[in-house]
Amino acid sequence: MIRTPLRPLAKILRARERGENPDDIEAEARRQRHEAVQDKARRRAEGRLALMASCFVLAFGVVGVRMGTLASSEPIEPQSEVMSAQIVSQRADITDRQGRVLATNLLTHSLYAHPHQMVDPVGAANALARIFPDLDAAELTKDFTGSRKFMWIKRKMSPEQMQAVHDIGEPGLLFGPREMRVYPNGHIASHILGGSGFGNEGVNSAEVLGVAGVEKAFDGWLRDPANDGAPLQLSIDLSVQSAMEQVLASGMEVMSAKGATGILMEIQSGEILAMASLPDFDPNDRPRPLLKGDPSDSPLFNRAVQGQYELGSTFKIFPVAQALDLQIINPNSGINTTTPMRIGKYRISDFSNYGPQLSATDVIVKSSNVGTVRIAQMIGVDRQKDFLQKLGFFDPLPIEMVEAPTGKPLVPTRWPAVTAATVSFGHGLAASPLHLAAAYATVANGGVKVTPTLIHGRTRPQGERILSERAAHRAVDMLRQVVTRGTARQAEVEGYEVAGKTGTADKPRPSGGYYDNKVVSTFASVFPASAPKYVMIVTLDEPSVTGPGGESRTAGATAAPVAAAIIRRLAPLVGLEPVTDENLPVIAPRFAPRVESQPGDELKLSANQ
Repeated sequence: MIRTPLRPLAKILRARERGENPDDIEAEARRQRHEAVQDKARRRAEGRLALMASCFVLAFGVVGVRMGTLASSEPIEPQSEVMSAQIVSQRADITDRQGRVLATNLLTHSLYAHPHQMVDPVGAANALARIFPDLDAAELTKDFTGSRKFMWIKRKMSPEQMQAVHDIGEPGLLFGPREMRVYPNGHIASHILGGSGFGNEGVNSAEVLGVAGVEKAFDGWLRDPANDGAPLQLSIDLSVQSAMEQVLASGMEVMSAKGATGILMEIQSGEILAMASLPDFDPNDRPRPLLKGDPSDSPLFNRAVQGQYELGSTFKIFPVAQALDLQIINPNSGINTTTPMRIGKYRISDFSNYGPQLSATDVIVKSSNVGTVRIAQMIGVDRQKDFLQKLGFFDPLPIEMVEAPTGKPLVPTRWPAVTAATVSFGHGLAASPLHLAAAYATVANGGVKVTPTLIHGRTRPQGERILSERAAHRAVDMLRQVVTRGTARQAEVEGYEVAGKTGTADKPRPSGGYYDNKVVSTFASVFPASAPKYVMIVTLDEPSVTGPGGESRTAGATAAPVAAAIIRRLAPLVGLEPVTDENLPVIAPRFAPRVESQPGDELKLSANQ
């Protein structure tokens, strides 16, 4: 800014010419300058006052609008209560497909102590040991009479226990409210649910976290307030799950098995209606995991998902179905079954000499190792590996459980001719029973891949076509004959057209080789065969049963009858009506007539059937 001079020369000269005092000019200039400065300061102050007034008006306007909004809204309960820094929202319920509660929350109390506030610490310790048998009176006395200022005694307790503690009358014993996770059905579906525990916790609140199963897999979803308390609805049916566990437990006892697995799954949707692993546990009192030894010795081990078993002759339908799809064979094709056969230095044989030739159908019905290997050789190693990979036997299943990645199949790193041969009849590749269920469902679904799920009602994209519909139906026809006249005749359930395959595999030793008297027996089935709706897998770990012919460990004598008992119990529960002479549908033959065994043929069970 250019300042105006106080004594401009021109004005001074004119003033002198007129005889005026030049100092008056300077005084007037000073007055004008002061007035300009004052005007500028006043305008600046007025602007600041206007800005501050605008801010006050805006702030009070926002407060007024918010107060009006709250005054006109409906009152609701808060989603969560901030009791401490660690408080989280309530955990959502878990229900079965019918909406029945599998896991929910219950208001309880924790018990903690301020030892320095106790009047009679020794008496309190003795009283607490009587109320809670798992507590030691001597240890409590040591803690109460020491230097500790705070200690947890019980994270949760029943109302009766709380009242008993209250009756002690000790001011140093205090209660804190909290929620606990409750599984009202006890052991039922324990491996699916997994269980929960406490995370961050304070005296007035605790964070409930999933530790396994779907509780862990959906931990974030179950704790998300944005879901507004909506339950997680699983695909399992509580009645079906309970019935399967009961029958499976009875079968496990009768067959003197170390463990057992049962899976029932819808073929079209892949939804699992029941999945049991025995022995199991109560998620309300989850046991500690084993730190050494065989993991399968722990009741926490989920055999259906985590078990990696050689599944024996249940695999034989896969090379046969693939060969049917490739049109290398048809059900009546003659297959060389001369035994033994040699691959390099290895010899492969059948339990019984079935003669020089069997039809492709009878290779499955009689469970011929040699015949299956011959068919696998027609397919070739590369195509065999590609087919098994498409069926899902090379990767973990994307089931909604945190245990799923641990169930990745044990696939050979090398695949020479002898490996291709043994894998064709279920040895050398170890997979979980759930992998087998998915593969059988794919065959029974007309060759379209099925992915298992534990969530009910979710729309999922259709799977990849792996087999032609014609080849898949022919494979199911073969499996039906295994039950009607083959190794699985004890699996027949009148009215339900069970189709399936037995498989018995020797258990591998941890040090290498196989046990002589320990097997895993499996029966993989679909029913009803004329219009498959369900796939069921039953696997028994180290079964043994004594019958008229002596001791037997084969799947035909162990897993098959247990599977029949389960189907007989579960089929009515899922609304499946038995097929009788009155309601038997008239179905035109789909394919060429089957080649039946000759009259008088005797069937013997072998360790690979």
